[in-house]
Amino acid sequence: MVLALLAGVVLNVGLVVPRPVASAPAGVDDAVHLNQVQVIGSHNSYHLAASASETALRRQFIGAADDDLQYTHAPLDQQFSHQKVRQIELDLFADADGGRYATPLIRSATGGGPHDPAMEEPGTKVLHVQDVDYRSNCLSLVACLTTVKEWSDANPSHLPIAILLEFKDSPLVLGDFDFVEPEPFDAAAFQTVDDEIRGVFGEDSIISPDDLRGTHPTVEAGVLNNGWPTLAASRGQVIFLMDNGGGYRTTYLEGHPNLEGRPIFTNAGPGQPDAAFVKMNDAKTDAAAIADLVEAGYLVRTRADADTHEARAEDTTTREAALASGAQWVSTDYPVPEYAQAFGSDYVAEIPGGTVARCNPVNAPPECRDAPLDTIYSPAPRPVPTLPPTTVIAPPVPPTPPATPVAGTARFTG
Repeated sequence: MVLALLAGVVLNVGLVVPRPVASAPAGVDDAVHLNQVQVIGSHNSYHLAASASETALRRQFIGAADDDLQYTHAPLDQQFSHQKVRQIELDLFADADGGRYATPLIRSATGGGPHDPAMEEPGTKVLHVQDVDYRSNCLSLVACLTTVKEWSDANPSHLPIAILLEFKDSPLVLGDFDFVEPEPFDAAAFQTVDDEIRGVFGEDSIISPDDLRGTHPTVEAGVLNNGWPTLAASRGQVIFLMDNGGGYRTTYLEGHPNLEGRPIFTNAGPGQPDAAFVKMNDAKTDAAAIADLVEAGYLVRTRADADTHEARAEDTTTREAALASGAQWVSTDYPVPEYAQAFGSDYVAEIPGGTVARCNPVNAPPECRDAPLDTIYSPAPRPVPTLPPTTVIAPPVPPTPPATPVAGTARFTG
């Protein structure tokens, strides 16, 4: 509550305290819109690699597929300040009563001791895969958002930070293991997420579908007719995006067909009433389609790399396609070169020229200049990040023989 009051939400006395916003030169701030810049994002921004003992046990069952999980991230505020990250991704698990994810199976099996007591509290949790890949630099949605909010309040001139949310409720099936069954993301669970978002961020801090739609009948009409806010109008703010489509989008739209009152933009295609943001992760295949969407006025998130593959091979093909596509957010697991060094690789995904952001290569206006778009960056001490011994990145390890295949439908990526 204190944070909300300080952020400029309505006080008990009925006054509104304006949020101080420093800005770049007026020529940039007034001429450039949110959708006309490009920044780097981090994939599964909360993720910490498993301990050595957890990694060894997991590899006995999934073998080399465990390589896909060998990435780790610094705390969110460090990503913003020291790694030029302006888009993050959080994987969400509903936990209405608390405690559902408090005793990860792999932690118990390797003698890891009790998990953080915060996992016993009710509220949406942030982790990758229940029971087997659970380590996070912020354990709940509220904790993650509070870190973002505190950093934002201390650095109000930042470009808008995009927060991509992936809703997870799929069961994990692998052999005869008794994995926890996730709660479904039904209407009540989505409402909890909305409430948790608004419990941290005031309405003046969120770029919402209502803001974009304005007087138009649909969100898409607002995009195509009014466009996105200028940097002058959006610095210091956040924007929430849904990673999922399908039934998750359908449920979120129930009772809110044009996202009325919702804080999260859905992942919707052109022609749909809620279309404003589109996730297109395969930049190599979809670069031209991404560029067309950006030119039309939509926001797009794509990826520079996935599952450690590009980093291990020092393959920059996808990264270059992603940057050239004009996608506003190019997500990576390697925003600094130190992260890939565990693989003997120099791979990194950065904005060309080393700036925090750049003028979008597809749709930026002539007045745009890269350097003043966002200047909040200071190199972190090397190496980064500083992590507990149980969460260091392990170098590639061959499967422990004999690794007996186990039947199942486990999905460990995303």
